[in-house]
Amino acid sequence: MPEIKRQWNTPTVEHSESSVFQTTPDQIDPDKYVVATYFITCDPRMTIDHAGVIIAAEQSVGTFTDVSTATDLAHKTAAKVFSWEYEDPSGSTKHSGWVKVAYPLYLLDLDNRGIPDLFTFITGNWMGFTPIPNCKWVDLELPKSILKLFKGPQFGIEGMRKICGTTETRRPHLGATLKPKMGVTDQGAADQFYDAACGDFDTYKDDETYHNQWCSPLMDRITKIYEALDKAKSEGHHPEGEMFYVPQVTTDLETTLETADRMIAHGARGMMLNFMCTWYPALRALAEDASINVPIHLHRASHAALTRHPRHGINLPVTDFIARIAGGDMVHVGTARGKLGDANKFTEIPQIMNKIQDPLEHIKPMMGICSGGLTPQNYHFSIDLMGNDIQLQNGGGIHGHPWGTKGGAIGARQAVDAYMQSIPVEEYAKTHEELAGTIQAFGNKYAVASEESVVPELGEGEQ
Repeated sequence: MPEIKRQWNTPTVEHSESSVFQTTPDQIDPDKYVVATYFITCDPRMTIDHAGVIIAAEQSVGTFTDVSTATDLAHKTAAKVFSWEYEDPSGSTKHSGWVKVAYPLYLLDLDNRGIPDLFTFITGNWMGFTPIPNCKWVDLELPKSILKLFKGPQFGIEGMRKICGTTETRRPHLGATLKPKMGVTDQGAADQFYDAACGDFDTYKDDETYHNQWCSPLMDRITKIYEALDKAKSEGHHPEGEMFYVPQVTTDLETTLETADRMIAHGARGMMLNFMCTWYPALRALAEDASINVPIHLHRASHAALTRHPRHGINLPVTDFIARIAGGDMVHVGTARGKLGDANKFTEIPQIMNKIQDPLEHIKPMMGICSGGLTPQNYHFSIDLMGNDIQLQNGGGIHGHPWGTKGGAIGARQAVDAYMQSIPVEEYAKTHEELAGTIQAFGNKYAVASEESVVPELGEGEQ
C-alpha cells in the first residue's frame, strides 16, 4: 500500500517557556518515545504548532499556568512537539493541520497499566479543550521495547490459512453471517450455516447483536452449529481444510474468560469479540490466555462513535493497529463497495491494511474482514484494493439468493473462483447457474461507485 508523504515543518528551538515542549526531529530517538500524529483544528488566533505545545504540556507536566511545584525533573519528562504540516499547503492559514507529539517512555507504565495508559496520555483531557475544537488521532508509532510487551495475534493470516487449507491457493476467505441478526433459533442458525457450508465457506459468525438469546442459548447453539458443519464436511464440502464458527464472546470483563472457556468446552474452534464495546483489555486477556487457543475474530461495532467524524476522534488505522498488538487474528476493515462505504470515500482503508499487515517485529499480520453489502458482483473491488489476504463476509448477499442460502453460498464461491482465474463474473455466470442467480437477484446493487451517500432499501420485515 502506498505511504502518504507529507512536508513536515520543524521548530526552531529558542530559550523560551515553549521550548520545554518543543524539539527538533533529530532529538527524538524512536527507541525512547511513543509518537502520536494528530490532525487538529485550533482557534484561528492560534497556530497548530502552538496548539501542539498545549497538547504536549497538558499530557505530560504542564497545566494552564506556572506552578511553584514545577521541578527540573518534571521538565525533563515533558512531551515534545517536533513536526507539523499545515492543511493549507501555502501556509497562509495556519490553524489546521497535522502535528507530531513525542511522549517519553518514562511517562508511561505500559508494563502494568497496558493499553488504557496509552489512551490516557495520547487522548487524555485535551480533546475537550476550548482552544482546540477538533482533533483526530491519526497515527501511532511504538518503539521496539513497547512492542515486546505484546504477543499480538496467535494465528494471524498464515495461521488462518493453515486451518482453512488455503496456504497454497492464497484465495480470499469466505465468511457467512447469520441473518436476520435477531430472532433466529439455535437450530435455525445451524441450518443456515449448513447451507453455507455446502458452498465451501471457510468461517461462520454470529451477527454483532446476536448473543445468548432466549430462543438460541449460546452453548446449545455452538453444539448444533458444529454438528451441522461436521455433517457438511463428512459429505465432502470444503475439502481444502477446516471450517469453523465464531460464536460471540462479548460480555463483561469479569466473565469474558469464563465464557470463552465454556465455549471451547462446547466445541468452539474460534470466537468473536465486539472489541470496541469491551475495549482492549478484554481482547488482550483472551489473546494472552494459554487456554484460549482458537482464532479471535474482531467485530468493530460502535467504532463510528469514535472514528466517523473526519476532524475529531480516532482514525480506524489506529484502532485496528492497537487491536493487532492486543492479539486479534482478524478484524473488520470496511469495504470498497457496499453499504458501509466506497473506496473513493474511505481512503483510509489502504492505511488500515498497512497497519494490520505490514511487518512489525514479532507481531503477526491480521486478516482483514470486508463486510456490509457485499455481493459477488462487488467482491473484486475489495480484493483489488486490499489484496487476497482478506475475508469476504456475506450476510444478505447469500441469504437473499432466489434459491436460498445454499444457492447464494455456492454462487459466492463461484465468484471467488472466477476472480482467481481472472474471469469476469458475468462471463463465469454463463456456465454457473448459482452465480447467475446471484447476479439476477442483486444486479448492480453496491457494484457501482457513487459520489452520493448510499441509502439502503428496506427489505421485507424491516419496514
